[in-house]
Amino acid sequence: MTSNYVLRGGTVVSADRDPLPQDILVADGRIAALLEPSTPVAAGMTERRIDGLHVFPGLVEAHMHFGFGEKITEYETETAHAAIGGFTTVLAHFLNNEAYGDVYQREQAYARPRAHTDYGFHFSTASELHLLELNAYVKNYGVTSFKYFMNFKGEEGRYLGLDGTDDGFFHALMQKSADIGGVTLICHTENIEIVNRLRNAQLDRGLDNLLQWESIKPPITEAEACVRAMFLAERAGATIYIPHMSSRMGLDEVRQWRQRYDRVYVETCPHYLTHTSDMDLGGMGKANPPFRNRSEQDALWEGLFDGSIDVVASDHCPRKRATKDKSLWLASQGFPGTATILPVLLHEGYHKRGLSLRRICQLVATNPARIFGIDDRKGSLVPGMDADITLVNLDLERVVRHEDLLSFSDYSIYDGWTFKGWPVETILRGKTVMLDGKLTGAPGDGRYLFRRNDGSVELQDA
Repeated sequence: MTSNYVLRGGTVVSADRDPLPQDILVADGRIAALLEPSTPVAAGMTERRIDGLHVFPGLVEAHMHFGFGEKITEYETETAHAAIGGFTTVLAHFLNNEAYGDVYQREQAYARPRAHTDYGFHFSTASELHLLELNAYVKNYGVTSFKYFMNFKGEEGRYLGLDGTDDGFFHALMQKSADIGGVTLICHTENIEIVNRLRNAQLDRGLDNLLQWESIKPPITEAEACVRAMFLAERAGATIYIPHMSSRMGLDEVRQWRQRYDRVYVETCPHYLTHTSDMDLGGMGKANPPFRNRSEQDALWEGLFDGSIDVVASDHCPRKRATKDKSLWLASQGFPGTATILPVLLHEGYHKRGLSLRRICQLVATNPARIFGIDDRKGSLVPGMDADITLVNLDLERVVRHEDLLSFSDYSIYDGWTFKGWPVETILRGKTVMLDGKLTGAPGDGRYLFRRNDGSVELQDA
């Protein structure tokens, strides 16, 4: 495809209005204009018909993990996986105890020649050194979002090779992020003291099913930590993002708190919308937070409809099946999921429950772009933005096969499921990188998103 062309016959999906038939003019990798259907364009401009397709902004995956697959080539496999799912941008986590200077340089050397999509980083904060260098991470590396695991306190953190932190560190981190400004703290909300007590009571009885796993981490362990995080954020004037919300109790606490302090954003994941703790999956279904019951799942769908959930992201972890196909005590947590986010939302949300396309656009494009400071280039289809475009066939039915999704991981929790509604083309800055379920882009197509805390972003080449 040439760099300058017009897409004709599609229906444009937006976060701020109902879908509308429009043609899209692309020039030099940017959206040049949205046109009334059949508006004449300059002579020589390439025209493509996309009749019957819905045109989404390129999707933004806000919660992916690098470092759990193959530490170098995963930048190629997992961004290819993202492109297959209609994603043009991924924001991925690192968890290190050391200073991030050398880590950043090393990971960029791996990522820049391999990435199929644009990408940015979240740094996890786990030591006093991270707190000391936080401003440098913003200024020097373009990282404006930082993860804090409320469960990695004391021994829970140290057995992972981390210094171990506490609420004093968390409080200081809130204050430091507020002082810097334009920074978002991603708070894994889990009261590990309650979890440990419940887990210890379970040790003698063993752990045989996902219902027991859920009982060790009941909703109160998530909800109480949400309250603590929101209180500290309010006192400091910080902005927080609560990932992988899994419970009605936690979501209700957020709803109440937002009446007094609204700089709180919430994410849930597709697996909490589709899987429940009574499924017989063994270690394959081990996640943190755990799958919950149908009532909790219904509460999350309510949150998608009423706007109290801002983002759907996958918590993508490209582990091999061998790390999961074990007893529940020994199985690793997490699984791959980026490429199936949109099919889940279209099949389970749009087709089965009537979730609007406008709302889906907010959840997987516009909101994550805005929350994480890349919305001056990503997340919407307006003139001047990057020509990141996801073309979707709402009526296409496909059976999930992990082999088609190109992850380093050798399984999907949706293997054998049939979804109605799939992305059929992914366009990154004007270039088609996925077409009809096949990767067409090349390693190195992606560029690094250097984010600034003034809300601007620069795309950096290798």
